[in-house]
Amino acid sequence: MERIAGWWDGFELWVAGLPFIPQFLVVLVGMVPISFGIAYLIDRALSLAAGALGRDETDADRETGSEVG
Repeated sequence: MERIAGWWDGFELWVAGLPFIPQFLVVLVGMVPISFGIAYLIDRALSLAAGALGRDETDADRETGSEVG
């Protein structure tokens, strides 16, 4: 674990030492895909949990009387 922490500290120092535009691009290239991945995983987990609890989208449509499509 110390090796990972040491690597991460070095990476943080490297990014912090970059000028603004390259720093922004490094963060953007790294964070956008990670953020989309986390959002997708949260969406899937909530969909599975709603399905397990019997509260999927079709149940909500039936209760409100709305139809999709």
